[in-house]
Amino acid sequence: MVGYPEALTDPSYKGQILSLTYPLVGNYGVPSKVLDLDLPLYFESDKIQVNGLVIHDLCHEPYHWASSSTLNEWLSGEGIPGIYGLDTRRLTKKLRNRGVMLGLLQVFEKNDDPNFDVLLENCKTIADPNLTDLVAKVTTKNPVTYNVNGRKTVVLIDCGVKYSIIRNLLKRGINVVRVPYDTSANDVLFYNPDGILLSNGPGDPKKCIQTVATIRELCEKLPVMGICLGAQIIALAMGADTYKLKFGHRAQNQPALDLINRRCYITTQNHGYAINMESLKATQLEPWFINPNDKTTEGIRHKNKPVFAVQWHPEASPGPYDTELLFDVFAKNLEVH
Repeated sequence: MVGYPEALTDPSYKGQILSLTYPLVGNYGVPSKVLDLDLPLYFESDKIQVNGLVIHDLCHEPYHWASSSTLNEWLSGEGIPGIYGLDTRRLTKKLRNRGVMLGLLQVFEKNDDPNFDVLLENCKTIADPNLTDLVAKVTTKNPVTYNVNGRKTVVLIDCGVKYSIIRNLLKRGINVVRVPYDTSANDVLFYNPDGILLSNGPGDPKKCIQTVATIRELCEKLPVMGICLGAQIIALAMGADTYKLKFGHRAQNQPALDLINRRCYITTQNHGYAINMESLKATQLEPWFINPNDKTTEGIRHKNKPVFAVQWHPEASPGPYDTELLFDVFAKNLEVH
């Protein structure tokens, strides 16, 4: 119902077709790009990241004081295909039973007689985006500095960072240096950071070979916080394993249960891979949060060092802001270290 500008610009959706279950989409249009802390509000990157959008019904006449265009105009302007008129809840049930699958968008004229056998064969020729290095397509190409004259500086390793993550650091008075995902540990340490934040991103964490090596070294020296893909990379760096989920965890209502105090949070998630909890036993990491629905790992922390990570998005956008407190935990680690 809400949050489609944020979802469509989330780099974690790179290479994917996004389907929304709410029946009417586009009600409040698309906002204009207003800068806050030198970052555009309402958007999580500089462009739409999805390969396509599937919805049930499209609102052609949105109404909102901040709207500057319709959803259709925005998609068309950025060359992103979209299709409406489908029963997306039926599609969701199919995905829920069969798991994530490859697909294509094809529109036919009224008098056309589509050959579904040919379409199915065409689907089989689509390259699986998870077999490619998707992170290389969304990471920053050059280092970028966001300076708020803070006392602490964090190097953000950009695997496809959402802008709201940067906003959360800046509003806590933390300077941010955003670097490409394949930056070496020595190059990261050149900035003399007080801590490291490893961002979200798309695809298989095992494709991020240099990032894993970098984090393996940095976890021994500095406080580290990981988000989503960043959590999986930290797990790999410390000797644990990851695997592909059948369905993935998506949307704004995923539960995460704290194993320490038994408190359950409702979170925003967008990940197709998870950390193998059993593999944590051979490492210095321990499970911190689990998903009550399927008992998968949602958060980890180091037994002795200021290193932790979660699979969800504490910055929300869209979704609940209940776990923004994790940025406060990270900021405290910077002060104590």
